[in-house]
Order: sequence, then C-alpha cells, then structure tokens
Amino acid sequence: MALSPLNRRRWANFKANRRAWWSTWIFAVLFGLSLFAELIANDKPLLVSYRGELFTPVTAFYPETAFGGDFRTEAPYRDPEVQCLIVSGGLEDCFDLPFEVIEEVQATGAYGGTAVEEGWLIWPIIPYSYDTVNDIDGAAPSAPDGDHWLGTDDTARDVLARVIYGFRLSVAFALIVTLLTSVIGIASGALQGFFGGWIDLIFQRVIEVWGSTPSLYIIIIVAAIIPMNFWLLVGLMTLFGWTALVGVVRAEFLRARNFEYVRAARALGVGNGTIMFRHVLPNAMVATITMLPFIVTGTIGGLASLDFLGFGLPSSAPSLGELTLQAKQNLQAPWLAFTAFLTFAIMLSLLVFIFEGVRDAFDPRKTFTAEPVAPVRTVRQASSVAAEGNQ
Repeated sequence: MALSPLNRRRWANFKANRRAWWSTWIFAVLFGLSLFAELIANDKPLLVSYRGELFTPVTAFYPETAFGGDFRTEAPYRDPEVQCLIVSGGLEDCFDLPFEVIEEVQATGAYGGTAVEEGWLIWPIIPYSYDTVNDIDGAAPSAPDGDHWLGTDDTARDVLARVIYGFRLSVAFALIVTLLTSVIGIASGALQGFFGGWIDLIFQRVIEVWGSTPSLYIIIIVAAIIPMNFWLLVGLMTLFGWTALVGVVRAEFLRARNFEYVRAARALGVGNGTIMFRHVLPNAMVATITMLPFIVTGTIGGLASLDFLGFGLPSSAPSLGELTLQAKQNLQAPWLAFTAFLTFAIMLSLLVFIFEGVRDAFDPRKTFTAEPVAPVRTVRQASSVAAEGNQ
C-alpha cells in the first residue's frame, strides 16, 4: 500500500535522524533475538537423534523412558547418564557406568571396544536457561569464564541467559503497558477536551482523586494478598498509569475544537467521532508521542524497582531488577553490577533515541528534502530576470 505524501514526509524525517534510525535497527535486532531466547539459551537440546528418530525437546515434552530410561518425568538432558543413553542408543547399563566411561561413550561412540548405535544432541549457543542451577567450581556467584560468559548469580544461574530473558520480559512488559495506558489515556483526554462542560469537570475530579492514590502501596498490598504474576502486574500498572497522557491530549483537544476546520466539518454534518479521531487527534500526536518515551522508560524502571523491592514478579522470573538486587547484596561480584547497569543503559538509551526520532517525524515544523530546493525569488528579482531575458 502506497504511503500518503504526509506519511512519506514523516518517514523521510525519521530516516534523516541517523541516531534514531540506527537505534531502531540495533533495538530491533536485540529484541528480535530475545524473542527466540529459547533457541539461544536453554538447558534442553534443540535437536536429538535417538535410534534414527529425531526429537525436538525445545518444543515438546519427552519422558526419560523415550530414551531408554526408567522414569516417566521429563528427561534431564544435561545429566551425563541421559546423554549416555541418547548417544549409545539406549545402552542398558548406562546408569551403572562411571562418569569416565560415560564420557568415553559420548566421545567415541563405543563401549568396551564395541561400537554402539550412535545418537547425538545439538545444544543452543548457551546451554543454560534462565532458571538452570549449574554445578560450578567454588562458591556462587562465580566470575565470568568460558562456560558462563557473564558469570553466575548467587544461586549459580547463568547471568547471560537471565539477561536475554529479562530483556525480553522488560521490553514486552513496557510495550504492553504503554499500549494499554495510551489507548485509555488518549480516549479519556479526547472526550474531556472535545466535549468539555460537565464531562470535563467530572473527569477532572476523578483524575485528581485517582492521581493522588498511592499506587506503590496498593501494589504492595495486592502482592501481599495475591501471588504476583506478569498479567496481574500489567493490569495494576495500567490501572494507575493511564492518567499520564490525559492532560496532554485534553489540552490539545481544547485548543483545536474551535478551529475553523472543526466548525466546517460540523457544518457539513460530520460525526463527532470522525472529527475527534480523524481530524483533531493527528494534530495532538506530536505532544502525545513526546510523552511516550517517559511512559516506556518509566514502566521499565517501575518494573525493575518493584522487583528490586521484592514486590514485583516472582524471584524465579528472569528479572533485571532482581539482578540489580543481587549486585547490591554481592559487592564482591562486580560483574553483576556492570551487567545490570549496561543492560539498563543500552535498553533505555535506544528506546529514548527511537522515540525522539518518531517525535521529530510527526513534528510539522521539521521537514526533510531529499533534493535541494531552489531559492525563492522575490517579485523584483523575477522582474529583473525577465527584463534581462527580453533584452
């Protein structure tokens, strides 16, 4: 579908902002990779070959008995005995073999000089999930090494895996909350500003009361009564965050509702809904989009703060706020603090740069021209040029 001239100008303005353009690409790559976190960091193999049959443990449940084991629970693929069963094709005494022999079977595909039916496992780049408790040498948290590129936290979980999952969780949470709060806030502000009168008066009193509610205390009380989860926290953050855009949108609609084009549309019989969202709202988008970076970054900061205080998502969730808390509690492990700081700094900076570019793209005072425009001549200059041409 071809873009309108207005949208083409906006797109050109956004591309002209190189910082926003490159930030968009970097953020898109990082967030796109995090969407496939299960294929990048997981304690389950991507693909398993056992007796000529292929299995995909990342997407399906397979009991240990499917690989010659004894239990009907999910196979612990990182267990050397289970790996021996898969590689050897179900060697009966695999569970009774010493670890050295198991490693020999995995490496050579032979047992006691006799070849066994070979199987294999393909692991992700990071063979740990965000909740995998690893066997490490020494006490946790452990420093970065070849197995754990960013080290482990105080419960021996891989920090890099938790950062990948935590990045996806934080961004998804912020985008969902921002979308919901924007829809409710823009609709409320549009109704107030466009109709005014008693509607505006009643809404303003409701917002004054609602805005003075101590949202942090309410969330703490709810967390003490009901086990917190992702969607419950989204609902609470939306419940107390929708008023952020009401004042901006209301002011723009109050200013624009008496403009000539609005009066002309009313005289032509255009409905209020069409006037509000097709004619007036686009003029309010610059001020609205200006507020979006603060909402997005504030939501990410709010989630991290609640997790840091222990009133957010469960401690088992891949939370960046929980990682920050661990950095505070383990000052002898500076890699935790550096990782948390750099993750927040990069994520929030990219988001702010992107929304700055979007704001400039919707600003009618800023234009981008791909070709240089010829200077405008005054009437006197044009007359003199024409006279010289006649001579």
